[in-house]
Amino acid sequence: MSFIETTPLEDAEGAVLEMYERQQGAWGYVPNYAKSFSHRPEVMARWGQLLAELRRPLDTRTFELITFAAAHEMRHTSCSLAHGKQLTEFFSNEEIRAIASQQHMDFLTTAEQEMLKFARKVAKDAVTVDAADVQRLKEHGFGDAEVFDIAATAAGRAFFTKVLDAVGSLPDAGFLSIDEDLRQPLTVGRPIDTHEVEVMSPISD
Repeated sequence: MSFIETTPLEDAEGAVLEMYERQQGAWGYVPNYAKSFSHRPEVMARWGQLLAELRRPLDTRTFELITFAAAHEMRHTSCSLAHGKQLTEFFSNEEIRAIASQQHMDFLTTAEQEMLKFARKVAKDAVTVDAADVQRLKEHGFGDAEVFDIAATAAGRAFFTKVLDAVGSLPDAGFLSIDEDLRQPLTVGRPIDTHEVEVMSPISD
């Protein structure tokens, strides 16, 4: 489940307990990524604040596209699955697979396609981004602030995914409920955990 020892649910107290409870409230169980932050719950809290600010100027479709592309490029299974699932609000499974494979994406606007190319480049190797990359975004209607938003969202995802992969955090078994035709191609990095998800009960007031 992880390369490091994490705080068991039954031993959680203080800030760790509060973090576990918040995460369970969102997911219905305590996800593995939350356990990985159990040594530094304050970092998870700050990540939540940063994530909220990254999302604030973006509509949901745009945020999910950028985040999915960045996570997929970095081969992070959990975020690819989680945000791939979020994209089902806007796209079919076949279309999401196309976004993942970067082929036959004519159902996206040309601006969105350029945005995803840029997000993937930021996620893969940001030092290779040059002025021409930014100029292409501008030619498709993105302003300077929007270019920043795309870069920041992709780069922010790098922090989260790289911490979790570095400590061996596995995607939760809850992802097994995703349709196989979507789950399989989005399992791009670490395999899904074979252990059942853990639930805290009861949650304190």
